Parts: sequence; C-alpha cells; structure tokens
Amino acid sequence: MEINDLTPAEQQVWRAFPTGATVDFREGGDDEDTVEGAQWGPERSIRATVLRALLLNGPRVPGEVAALKVQGARITGTLDLRHATVDSVVHLSHCHFADAPDLSGAHLPYLNLRDSVLPGLMIARARVDGSVRLTRCRFSGVVHLGGSHISGVLFLERAEFAAVPETGPVLRLSHVTIEDDLCAPGLRTHGEIRLDGAAVAGSVDLNDARLHHPGNAVLDAQTLVVEGDLLMRRVEATGCIGLRGARIAGRFDLSYSRLSNPDDSALRASSCTIGELWLRKGPPLVGRLNLRRAQVDVLFLEPEVVPDEVYLSSLVYTTLTPHEPAERRLPMLERDADGYVPHAYEQLATSYRRVGDDHAARLVQLAKQRRLRSTRAWYGRLWGYVQDATVGYGFRPLRAAIWLLSLLAIGSTAYALHHPHALKASEAPHFNPVFYTLDLLLPVISFGQEEAFAPDGWYQYLAYALIITGWVLATTVVTGVTRTVSRQ
Repeated sequence: MEINDLTPAEQQVWRAFPTGATVDFREGGDDEDTVEGAQWGPERSIRATVLRALLLNGPRVPGEVAALKVQGARITGTLDLRHATVDSVVHLSHCHFADAPDLSGAHLPYLNLRDSVLPGLMIARARVDGSVRLTRCRFSGVVHLGGSHISGVLFLERAEFAAVPETGPVLRLSHVTIEDDLCAPGLRTHGEIRLDGAAVAGSVDLNDARLHHPGNAVLDAQTLVVEGDLLMRRVEATGCIGLRGARIAGRFDLSYSRLSNPDDSALRASSCTIGELWLRKGPPLVGRLNLRRAQVDVLFLEPEVVPDEVYLSSLVYTTLTPHEPAERRLPMLERDADGYVPHAYEQLATSYRRVGDDHAARLVQLAKQRRLRSTRAWYGRLWGYVQDATVGYGFRPLRAAIWLLSLLAIGSTAYALHHPHALKASEAPHFNPVFYTLDLLLPVISFGQEEAFAPDGWYQYLAYALIITGWVLATTVVTGVTRTVSRQ
C-alpha cells in the first residue's frame, strides 16, 4: 500500500508507526464518549486494511521499535489478522470499531483495546506473548478467546458485554490458558461467561461484578483450574454459577455477594477441589447450593447465607468456620434435598470434635439418629421415640442414670411394701428392698438378694421389667462413661 493512497488521518498513523509514536484523535480527552464514534468524520477514520498493512509489512526505522498506537479513531472495515504473526505492539484505545476484529490464530506480542467500543472480538486459538487489555471496553457482540494462550494478564476491568440475540455465551474463554491473572473487577455482562476447561496460573478477580442471565448459566466454569484465588466479593449474579469439577488452589471468596437463580442452582460447585470457600456477610442465596462431592480444606460458611435447599452429599471439609452452636448448623443439614444424608452429619460431628467441642458433636449425632428415625417404618419410629426419651440414643447417659435412680426408687418402694418370699428361709439373708432392686437393675453386680427371694403376682412382672430396663440403661451409662473417658 502506497502512502499516496491514504487519507490525511491514515497518513498520520502511517508516519507514526515506525517510531511507535501515539496518534491521538480525541477532541474531548478522556471525557469523550466513544459510543458516539459512529458519527466521527473522515478526519479521524482509519480503514482496517491500512492497520493490517502496517502490522504485517509496515515501514521500519533502524534503531526504533515500531508500534501501532492510536487513540480515538473510528476503525472501518474488519481488522483481519487471522493466523498472522505480528511483531509490533497493538494499542488501539478509545476507538470505535465498525466491525468485529478477527485475530483468530494470530501471534501477537501485546494487545490493548481499552475504552473501545466493538461489535465483537475474535481471538480464538491465538497466542499473546504479553497481556491483553480490554479494560472498560463495551461489546455489543460475542467476544471469543477460546483456546488462546496469554502469557501475561487478561484485563477486563469494568468491561461491558451487552445481550446478543443469538444463543450462546457473550464471553467465551473456554480452554484459555493465562499464565498470569484474569483481572475483571467491575465486569458487566448480560449473558453467559464460559470458562470451562480454562487454566489460570494466577488469580481470577471478579470483585464487584454484575452478572445477569436469569434462569440460565451466568458463569460456566466447569473444570476450571485456578492456581491462586477466585475472588467474587460483592458480586451480584442473576443466574447459575457453575464450577463443577473445578480446582481452586487458593480461596474462592463470595463474601458480601448476592446470588440469585430461583428454581435452580444459584451456586453449583459439585466435585470441586477448593482450598478455602467463603460464603459470608451476604443475604441467603436465592436458589440451590450444590456442594456434592466437593473437597474443601476450609469452609467459611455462615448459617445466614445458606438457602432453603442444599445438596451436601459426600461433601468433605477439614475445617468449618466460624464456630457456631450445633443448633445453628443443623438446620442446614435438614434442608438437604437428597433427604437423609448420614455423611453430612458425620462430617459436621467430626468438625466439632476436631476443635474439641464434644457437646456439639453429641448433639449432631443425636440429630442424625432422629433424622434416621423419620425414614423408618412406624414400628422403627416407635422404638426410636422410646430410645430418644429414655437415653437420648445413648448420647445422653445422664438421662439414663436419672431413669435408673427413678426405677430404683419405684422398685424399692414397691418391694418395701410387699416383701417377696424367701426361696430358702433358713439360708436367706435379711431382705433389703433397695439392694434387691439394685440386683434386678444392675446386670453385673450381685448383692445376693435376687437369688434368695422370689416375688409373686404383678411384683414378679415388675421384677422382669426392672431386669430388662436395667440391662438397657446400665449399658447406656457404661457406654457414655467409656466414650467420655476415651475422649479425655
């Protein structure tokens, strides 16, 4: 392309390229609204074919670093760099693109389109040796970076993605590899973000994002791998956040966030491996919380955040914080949509025992037995009520001791008023109603009273009842004492 074929604006860019000088067409500085770029005249319009010619075969000056640096231009036509190898920095900020650039399969050193307005962007399967900066860009179409390799940071701070009539994600980052951070605080989307299979060597920052895709996936990050943190503090998400099979080495922080997806999952983190999961300082999730088969080292979960429906089957966590009474944690287990999940109760009891709160652990175990009772037939439930009322399923041995003392009083009174007859009057010891009742109640200790005397009538049936209840209650007391001693 000859310089004589260029417009004055294009000639200005052509002459600045060899030395990497910046060409700024803006008239109002940073306050200028790039959305109005469609009205800009030829004095600040650049054909995409001119930019392509510069990047692929532009003039060079020995000793200078060529770079394309343009601000405030209207780019007409499609910037087509498919499978091209570009050795110059591309910096097109505050620009208005008439058509979506296509950089699929390209190899670039650095790409900066900050504060620009674009109808879309294609950078699929590309390689960028530096960073990609899309800060405060506004997109009216799909942005596709799937399969790309970015050696630096992917910047999307306060970028805006409008809803598109076609189905599918508005931001496609499937299988992208980022060797640094994904920095997108304040991101605004109306549609799905797809991050499935992506790998981020640093952290993902989505703090203060506003994600909107009601009734659908707002963030699909299945099998996402993040070596740092996934930060989503103060996020407002309308739609499902899906992280099935993801691996987050650091902290997945949802503090102060509002997640809403009625009639479906608001957060699906099943089969995930997470260093720390923080759900705190926010309103209850509107929708389901799915943590099936997830493995979490530290689960920071406040009871107030837990929604009305959860899935906790096979959830494993090492530490549960903040420390709350069992009465505040148990309703979460009762909301499990899978019904009675024994593993969930065992996990909660284990976490309490790990911090030395044995009382709370016993309450959880007791709640587990009561929940199990509700799943049994009527006769099983009836026996369960008896166990609960008498000995608290063995987790309240003091109650069993009280029952033993009560039965001892009843038996002693009954046999004091009506002495059983001696089997061998000449050999029988002096009858003592208290020790006779103890002989009936205690299955191991013998005071010689039971073998020497035999009641008759209903007193005999009372003796049978005392023997049976004594076995059950005494065993419960011994078990409770043994459990306490073993914990000490």
